Amino acid sequence: MNKQMLGVIEASTYHNTLTPLTAYRSVGAVPFAGRYRLIDFILSNMVNSGISSVAIFPRSHYRSLMDHLGSGKEWDLDRKRDGLYIFPPIMSELQTEPSTLFSQLRYHIDYFLRSTQKYVLISNTFNISNIDFKPVLRRHVQVGAAVTSLEHEGEQLGMYVLEKSRLVSLLQDTEHDFKDVHEMIQYIEKHETIHVYEHTGYVARISDIPSYFSASMSLLKPDTWSRLFLKERSILTKVKDEPPTRYVKGSNVKNSIVANGCVIEGHVENSIIFRGVRVEKGAVIKNSIVMQKGTVHENSHIEYAILDKDVKVEVNTVIKGDATNPQVVAKGTRQGALMNS
Repeated sequence: MNKQMLGVIEASTYHNTLTPLTAYRSVGAVPFAGRYRLIDFILSNMVNSGISSVAIFPRSHYRSLMDHLGSGKEWDLDRKRDGLYIFPPIMSELQTEPSTLFSQLRYHIDYFLRSTQKYVLISNTFNISNIDFKPVLRRHVQVGAAVTSLEHEGEQLGMYVLEKSRLVSLLQDTEHDFKDVHEMIQYIEKHETIHVYEHTGYVARISDIPSYFSASMSLLKPDTWSRLFLKERSILTKVKDEPPTRYVKGSNVKNSIVANGCVIEGHVENSIIFRGVRVEKGAVIKNSIVMQKGTVHENSHIEYAILDKDVKVEVNTVIKGDATNPQVVAKGTRQGALMNS
């Protein structure tokens, strides 16, 4: 049964409420939990559910996403049959902006026509979850649903199962040019009943900076971590060979997630530290996120902040937000004592 599903990932959604994290990358490429990207969760869920053909439809700022996904090797999708497909938006000389997601799907309709799977699973990239889609498909078939919509605590997750033939029929009907998948589902719902499948596991919906920060910080609770990162359904990501983190004598780390390749000389507490970060002597990081290859120099104080990739914090600098409004420092910038607000 599970071999009968295609995976379609709608990577075209843009949340301006996530800037500056999305200034140079798509939502799916936003780093999360020390070593992952948001897209890793839905992509891993699909692969763990036996889906061997996945098509990704990005819209803009997708270079980082493509670099992360590569050939799909880490997800066992670099294969001769099926595998990972990335379909960037189609632009013509007459277009001033990328086409809609639905027109992207229509342009690449051959992907659906040539595939042998009977069903399609369509999902966005901004829900953090660990879902087994095999029972979802079984329920979909049992009840004879036109569309099965996944929900969590009464809220739609933007994940849908439907027959491929139904999707192809809509794509071939040129009268329809839906803006997004949700609009297509609303059209189907006018004519047929949508079946709801309630997912009872962990879900975090990333739509803005506060929700991103809250979901990240919740991972410091062992119960939350164990509900998301299940032994039987691993979350896969791009592998990077780096040495273990080095904790220098005198350093102090409490209740934090620290990825490999770091050098910790200072104090880290209730924080998430990505790969290759350097925290110098006397530096204090509390309730914060420091992304890949960041450097926090001596005697700086970081609290309730999100430092994007490659941020350099100079000596004696203070960066401080609060739990509901964390201070966000843009990728590749340098923060010095004279820049404090």
